[in-house]
Amino acid sequence: MKRNLSYVEAVREASDQEMDRDKSVIVFGLDVDDPKAIQGTTLGLVQKYGHERVFGTPLSEDAMTGAAIGMALAGLRPIHIHIRMDFMLLAMNQLVNIAAKSHYMYGGQVNIPLVVRSMIGKSWGQGAQHSQSLYSFFMHVPGLKVVAPTTPYDAKGCLIEAIRDNNPVIYIEHRILHFQKGYVPEKLYTVGSGKARVTVKGKDITLVGISYMQVECQRAARYLESVGIKAEVIDPIWLSPLDIDTIAASVNKTGRLIVADNDWITCGAGSEIVSEVLEKLQGKREIKVHRMGFAPVTCPPTPPLEKLFYPDGRDIASASFDLVKGGKNKWVPDEQIDLKEIEFKGPF
Repeated sequence: MKRNLSYVEAVREASDQEMDRDKSVIVFGLDVDDPKAIQGTTLGLVQKYGHERVFGTPLSEDAMTGAAIGMALAGLRPIHIHIRMDFMLLAMNQLVNIAAKSHYMYGGQVNIPLVVRSMIGKSWGQGAQHSQSLYSFFMHVPGLKVVAPTTPYDAKGCLIEAIRDNNPVIYIEHRILHFQKGYVPEKLYTVGSGKARVTVKGKDITLVGISYMQVECQRAARYLESVGIKAEVIDPIWLSPLDIDTIAASVNKTGRLIVADNDWITCGAGSEIVSEVLEKLQGKREIKVHRMGFAPVTCPPTPPLEKLFYPDGRDIASASFDLVKGGKNKWVPDEQIDLKEIEFKGPF
């Protein structure tokens, strides 16, 4: 019988097993030792490993990130939790100028084995300063790795991979994904960096869904089946390093590409994927592309506005239909009850 865990449980198990295996692994950040335990991802860790290895911190992103880098330089493997990616902007100097560059600046004599866990995404009406998905900022910087697992299986495997990596890794969690459930082995395992996964096989169009948008792309593929369109869906998992070969091979087969992102389109991860695919396939075949992401306005504070701001499976299916059929006949699928979105209930 397969063992199913939630995304939250998978993250907690990865942290627990690595802390048990390696005493240099520590976990800290704002609200880590709070009774809610970061949606439950750190639940029980302080009781098991003590306050020397699991502890809360002041609300001081820059200083605490600097401390995390110092710990990594001193031989520890810190997991530093920023509960909202929006406020990692306050630690950009530490991450971009120190964490990303120290290994290179000192001729390979030092490593920065640092994991920065951070939450992104909509729901619960968190609004302009608490809903942004700024991972493309970090994709731009050599020396940083960026991963955005979608499934509980990948959440555990990617976190273990990140903890064992000697480079700083930005680990992205969409808060809606925290409530997804799926197969997770009890054993220790890793999901290696730089390898995407084909999650649905098809021949008519390639859909690339980043983080939570992977769920919506799979919904779109199911909608498209009803009109005879077979979509191939790909989860990039790791955004830096990015497995463009797997995506390009699919697009070379289908001739059409839609990338759905949890971010604004301009200079985003989706735009980078489209650019690299076009560059790789230029001269080999003609392809059609379309980018989807946030509306070009500030993240809204209410659920009704969120529905307009974020693309969903029906939007992706409709755009796919246009790309395959040439845009002559518009189609928007009827909403299906079994494909409705999981709601984020908030931390309280």
